Amino acid sequence: MPYPPELVQPMREELTKLGIKELTNEIEVDEALKDNSGTTMLVINSVCGCAAGNARPGVQMALGNPNRPDKVVTVFAGQDLEATAKARSYIPGYPPSSPAIAFFRDQELVLMLERKDIEGRTAQDVAYDLVSTFDKYCVAQTK
Repeated sequence: MPYPPELVQPMREELTKLGIKELTNEIEVDEALKDNSGTTMLVINSVCGCAAGNARPGVQMALGNPNRPDKVVTVFAGQDLEATAKARSYIPGYPPSSPAIAFFRDQELVLMLERKDIEGRTAQDVAYDLVSTFDKYCVAQTK
């Protein structure tokens, strides 16, 4: 059973206030990820304090980098169940994990940070992984 919406709203807003588009249904996920060119980062948000508490700030830090993805989207695991399941269908070969961050270049998955890659690390560590990927695959974006 999903957590009460009022409990998770601040966690959603940690990402949406950064301009990250929240996807709440299967159609929005397909529109964002199907036949996608360029660079896209998908953040699977969650309530998990042990990992998500560093994932969200890590994403925020990384998005301060001049090189950033063309598109950044998010789904909320445990809340938007169909959207999350659909998003996970774009990252085959990885078990369900939340939080998680997937980075695509021209629909090819080039980075996958699963919960096990986030948990026990700092937000700065997560940001470093993301910025390294951004610098390799992205061009500078204007804010």
